[in-house]
Amino acid sequence: MPFPIPKDGVEAIWNHILRWRGNAFDRNFGVAPMTRGGDYTMVEFNEKGDFRYNKEGMTEEKLENVIAMFKQEIFAPARVAGRILLVHETLDQNKENRRAWLYNPGQRRVRRAPNVAFDNPRTASDGLATSDQLDLFNGSPERYNWTLVGRKEILVPYNSYKLHSNQLKYSDILKPLHINQEYVRYELHRVWVVDAVLKEGTRHVYKRRTFYMDEDSWQTLAVDCYDNRDELWRVQEGYALNYYDQPNLWTTLETTMDLQSGRYLAISLNNEEPITYDFSVK
Repeated sequence: MPFPIPKDGVEAIWNHILRWRGNAFDRNFGVAPMTRGGDYTMVEFNEKGDFRYNKEGMTEEKLENVIAMFKQEIFAPARVAGRILLVHETLDQNKENRRAWLYNPGQRRVRRAPNVAFDNPRTASDGLATSDQLDLFNGSPERYNWTLVGRKEILVPYNSYKLHSNQLKYSDILKPLHINQEYVRYELHRVWVVDAVLKEGTRHVYKRRTFYMDEDSWQTLAVDCYDNRDELWRVQEGYALNYYDQPNLWTTLETTMDLQSGRYLAISLNNEEPITYDFSVK
């Protein structure tokens, strides 16, 4: 970790961003934007990632300011199939913003995509999540003031092996208002609590966010997101488990629940996929 003993909130969020998740991965997954009544149209993705920062012998000079690379391709439904997003995630985003490109099959053109960041809507989210909510938080922390509140014990999603099972169907998991709690496990864990408050003069749909990060792995497990009226608007949960062959602790599923509309977004559904996480790719 870059900051084993963080002095402030921004060091803590960098520990989450740069935590160990293997060197590279390949996975198929689904994203389900749920209606209040429980209906959804599944959006199916393939995603490949290369965590350059984590590689043995890596130095800041070798990074050339790029900590990770991702490529997402959508396979279904037909109206969005063939869209591809490529991201080169930069370390110092004051020096150079995140590099992103989009391929649109209808136009057969690749375009730069500067809006894949901050509070712009996340791909396939139906407006239920922002770009920087993928992985519970990603990208530049520059729009917030970060405060390290301290550590405490709370109930958080953990050891979510039942939810990860390939014996489950998506219809078993996806229910109105929230996922099926029969398959979710919560445990009492020590977490770091970090408050992020929007800086004056900057813009974001979330005025304040409170992050709860696993003390052992720096995986963010839950986030409270407040609107401009200081009311709790959305709650994120990351259902984590240990991938023993790495070893690393990462999520099998993420949800963003909109408490005001009764809708939610389920991200990284993989129970019916042939590949969940393949960490052996080069």
